[in-house]
Amino acid sequence: MGRFGDGIGVGSDLAQAAETAVAAALAPLHGRTPDLAMVFVSGPHAAGAGERALALTGATATLGCTADGVIGGGLGVEGRSAVSVWVGVLPDARLRTFHLEVMPTDGGAAVIGLPERAPSGDEAAVLLADPYSFPVDGFVSRAATALAGLPFVGGVAHGPAGPGSTRLWVDGRTVDRGAVGVLIEGASVRTVVSQGCRAVGPAMTVTAASGNVVQGLAGLPALEKVRQVLADLVPPDQALASSGLHLGIAADEYAEEQDYLVRGIVGAEGDGLVVGDLVQVGQTVRLQVRDADAADHGLRSALARCPGQPGSGALLFSCNGRGGHLFGPSYGGASHDVEVVRSTLAADAVAGFFAGGEIGPVAGRTHLHSFTASVLVFP
Repeated sequence: MGRFGDGIGVGSDLAQAAETAVAAALAPLHGRTPDLAMVFVSGPHAAGAGERALALTGATATLGCTADGVIGGGLGVEGRSAVSVWVGVLPDARLRTFHLEVMPTDGGAAVIGLPERAPSGDEAAVLLADPYSFPVDGFVSRAATALAGLPFVGGVAHGPAGPGSTRLWVDGRTVDRGAVGVLIEGASVRTVVSQGCRAVGPAMTVTAASGNVVQGLAGLPALEKVRQVLADLVPPDQALASSGLHLGIAADEYAEEQDYLVRGIVGAEGDGLVVGDLVQVGQTVRLQVRDADAADHGLRSALARCPGQPGSGALLFSCNGRGGHLFGPSYGGASHDVEVVRSTLAADAVAGFFAGGEIGPVAGRTHLHSFTASVLVFP
């Protein structure tokens, strides 16, 4: 008798897909009522399917969102209408769901709706956010300081028709703004974050910067230094760099083995690089390229540090730039990440979605990532 279950239903009839996914997810529980249920829906007309799926689970706490693609039943499904459902029996856990909203204040704006932390300490929080109405990066950054020691894991949701079309679900309600989540206490959860890029060239010190523009690297104009580094790369790495170059920012300057926060290089400004994050003088950075081999090895290595336990469950938030876009058929395509997580952890149930930004802790601090697989493990 299992404690976790997952299921997936694929097809344009999302109501039927929801019923199929729920039936598969509940089967391993053998009649027990789940404490937590998660649902992820891709395709048009998702609102009704999400509510239907969560109601059918009978779970005490429910959460979900619309997505670009979904993960469940051992599969990753992109570009098709589908419903993924994950359920867990967590008898020793305390679960508190929430809906975050942005309210105007005299000083700008404030996020409201997050419950106070449990006196004994919440272990983690799942966060699903609408990118059009919620400042995901700003919230995660401030929460990492204001709620130190509380890791957030989750992802940025997707609406099929752009702003206003994202749907979030919390405890049977559909909301179209903000973010939803659940605080978890007493479940002994663990987090795993694996970034999908590989470092190339030397580590460099930022010697001039303004906001999100890196103006100087290792004492040279940033673009000049980058051209030098690229010229010294071996041809295969030059080819990868030509298809997309990123910048890794050291997560902890004092760590012996450096973890880098991978950020996109979105353009140039004069002799500087425009990066998708704020950069400060003195930080250590390194160029990064997207590489399927490195992403595969990175995920396996990260999971290996989180020993697998038969019967465990996991929630998986994988970048929508991974999946079939990164992993070819020899790697399992869109199903690569879920197959690796499921087999490495010996997990009974792994489900989630392809996100437009992944939330998870690196070096003890929660960040918003890209090209990343962020995993919450329930042992």
